[in-house]
Amino acid sequence: MGKFYITTTTPYVNADPHIGFALEIIRADVLARMHRAVGDEVFFNTGTDEHGQKIYQKALETGKDPKTYCDEYAIKFQGLKTALNLSYSNFIRTTDEHHLTAAQEFWKLCEAKGDIYKKVYKIKYCVGCELEKTDSELTNGKCPLHPNQELENIEEENYFFRFSNYQQRLLDLYESQAGFVIPEFRQNEMKTFIKGGLQDFSISRLKAKMPWGVDVPGDDKQIMYVWFDALINYISALGWPEDQKKFAEFWPGTQVCGKDNLRQQTAMWQAMLMSAGLPTSKQVFVGGFLTSEGQKISKSLGNVINPIEWSEKYGTDALRYFLLAEVSVFEDSDVTVERFEEAYQGNLANGIGNLAARVATMAEKISLKVTEQRLGIREAVINKLVIFRFDEAIKFIWEDIKTADTLINQREVWKLIGKEQEFVLADLVRIIRQIAADLEPFMPETAEKLMAQFGGEIIKRGDNLFQRIEK
Repeated sequence: MGKFYITTTTPYVNADPHIGFALEIIRADVLARMHRAVGDEVFFNTGTDEHGQKIYQKALETGKDPKTYCDEYAIKFQGLKTALNLSYSNFIRTTDEHHLTAAQEFWKLCEAKGDIYKKVYKIKYCVGCELEKTDSELTNGKCPLHPNQELENIEEENYFFRFSNYQQRLLDLYESQAGFVIPEFRQNEMKTFIKGGLQDFSISRLKAKMPWGVDVPGDDKQIMYVWFDALINYISALGWPEDQKKFAEFWPGTQVCGKDNLRQQTAMWQAMLMSAGLPTSKQVFVGGFLTSEGQKISKSLGNVINPIEWSEKYGTDALRYFLLAEVSVFEDSDVTVERFEEAYQGNLANGIGNLAARVATMAEKISLKVTEQRLGIREAVINKLVIFRFDEAIKFIWEDIKTADTLINQREVWKLIGKEQEFVLADLVRIIRQIAADLEPFMPETAEKLMAQFGGEIIKRGDNLFQRIEK
């Protein structure tokens, strides 16, 4: 059919993976699986961001070489593939040799355009965000996203990127592509930010002070600022600049990020691409934060939820279901064990799990046979995913579960006999088969188990899909 490229952000390797990134990568995985299901060739990229002051400081604190430190954490992030049942096709590390050379080539293109220059500057800098902060962005003198960290005052000579050159071109991009940033209110937020005027930003650091980064071409005293280097992974992952064929086939791509990445992904990166003479991204989907008792879940605040632990305790598909169905797509959502277990018990154990068990038990009892079918994801589900409404897509599927439960109870299927019971049960089997086909991008393990029970001509009872939580 076509080619589809999707990428997550690359999380810093300064702590274990947390549930906020699990949400991001599971959403990307759903989109990748959906596009494969409709016949597209998919390139699904994720990885780790391994340069910058934050990583350098963490490595020093642990007494390790920065690369050794990054190697250990990269393995933990790669472990998400199994823990979350992910289907990504590429895992990039910003310490990969090819990425280093690609970042340098990208720098040279921007420099040739006249968009890189050197100056002395003085700023307040948040190590947590790896971003400069103006007084208007601070709350009581602290970064609102990292209130427990002291800001650093930096005064040195660095290279700068002429972000200010791209104010009008960025506004034109947003105007010409109505759905470039999803949701719309985030795109409007960026329009307001850009109309306020753009300030050039620093794209290098003195190597003598902070040596952990990509060398600036032609200047052995400077290394690239982490954001400049990291953003380039979205195209270096495709083999750019050497593999122009692959790059042309898959880029521009769709990007998934959290709202704390809004400015970097939808403005800084797009201006960098414009400077380098490359196509801008196709679309950027921006999700809200996950919160715990009203506070953002973040490594710096120390209130993280380990997604691997939840996956091991409740099952991977239970975690995927909760993050896709019970969490707001665009706004912040509070995540608690209580909310999770309520959704698990009501919609999984007592919902789809109970339906599958009832129908399979009755069908197996009478040795029911139903002609096999080849089913795909329904257009209504695809249409919801195209606009990133994971929650509404799952709600649509769950309406079928309700329909099937209602049919069982109204017809009292367990009391029917002969052809009448066979006829109703066959209808129920066909409903479950469609549910399985629609669920594949969201809950692939559950979809596979449903097809093992209901996909063949002979229906057979299997293990319970979701064990009830015993209190």
